[in-house]
Amino acid sequence: MRRREFITLLGGVAVTWPLAANAQSKTPRIGFMGNSTAALEANLVDAFREGLREHGYEEGRNIVIEYRWADGKYERFPALVAELIAANVEVIVTAGTPAALAMKKATTTVPLVMVAVGDPVGTGLVPSLARPGANLTGLSSVAPDLEGKRLQLLREVVPALSHVAMFINSLNPFHVSSMRQARAAAQTMGIKLQLHDIRKSEDLDDAFAAIRKERPDAVLILADRVFLHNRERMIDFTKEQRLPNVNAYKELVEVGGLMSYGPSYEDMHKRAAIYVDKILKGAKPADLPIEQPSKFTFIVNLKAAKALGVTVPSQLLGLADELID
Repeated sequence: MRRREFITLLGGVAVTWPLAANAQSKTPRIGFMGNSTAALEANLVDAFREGLREHGYEEGRNIVIEYRWADGKYERFPALVAELIAANVEVIVTAGTPAALAMKKATTTVPLVMVAVGDPVGTGLVPSLARPGANLTGLSSVAPDLEGKRLQLLREVVPALSHVAMFINSLNPFHVSSMRQARAAAQTMGIKLQLHDIRKSEDLDDAFAAIRKERPDAVLILADRVFLHNRERMIDFTKEQRLPNVNAYKELVEVGGLMSYGPSYEDMHKRAAIYVDKILKGAKPADLPIEQPSKFTFIVNLKAAKALGVTVPSQLLGLADELID
C-alpha cells in the first residue's frame, strides 16, 4: 500500500494533426469542463495550470481557458460540451467517465484529453489504451483491485468488520467494474456489502435513512464526481453516525473523512497539460497512448480517527503518504 510508481509509455512518434485555423492565427483556446464547481475543484485546476506553465503556457498571456461547470449534475454535460464547441476551443479537458462519454457522443473532431477515467476500454470510450483512436486520449485511473485494497484498509482499522455500506452511482459506467472488485473482495473477506445508489445530490437523504436503519460497521465511497461535489455533506453524515470510512478522494479526508487511497488526481490533472501541449503542437490524439496511474497516495486523518473512536495501526501509519492531525 505504499505509493506505487508505474512506468508508462506516453511517447512514440506523434503523427501530425492539423491545427485549427484559429489556433494558427491567435491565442490557443482550451476548454475545461468541470464536474463540480470552480471552488470545489480549485486544487485540480491549479494543478492543470501548473502543468501548462511548465510547458510555457500562461493563462491570460499566451493561452485562453474556457471553463464550464456541471455543479455535480451529469445531465448538464451535453449542453456544456456544446457551449465549448461553439466557443471554438482547440481541445477540451475533462475528468471522469460520464463527462468523457458525453464528450465522445457530442463530437468526433474536437480533441479530448480525459483525466481520471476509470476504465476507458471497458466503458467503450476507446478500443485500446495503446492506440485510443478517434479524437480521445488522456489519463486513466484504473488499477487492479483498488476496492479490495480499500476494504482491507477498513478491516485493519475495524478488525471485526462484517458489514460495509458502499456508495455507488449507477450512471457512472466505471462503477460496474468497481462493484465487481468490491464484491469479489468482500466475499473473500466475509463482508456484507450494502449498496446505495446516488445518481444525484437529492438521493443522499434516502441513502442516509437506510444506513441509519441498517447500522453498518463502516462506509466505502467510490470515485465519482457527484460524491466529490457532496463531500462535506457525506462526511458530516459519517461523523454523525460515527462510521469509519475509506474514500477514493483525498478531498474527503481533508474535510474530516478517515482515510483515502487511490491515484493522485492532482498529479493526473497536472500531467493532462502534457497531452494538451502535444495536441496544440500537432500531435494526433488517436496516436497518444492513454496513461495509467503513476502515483498513488494513502492519507489518514488522525483527528477523525480520534473522533470516531478507532485506532489506526502503527504499521498503517508508517505506510501513509500524509497524516492529517
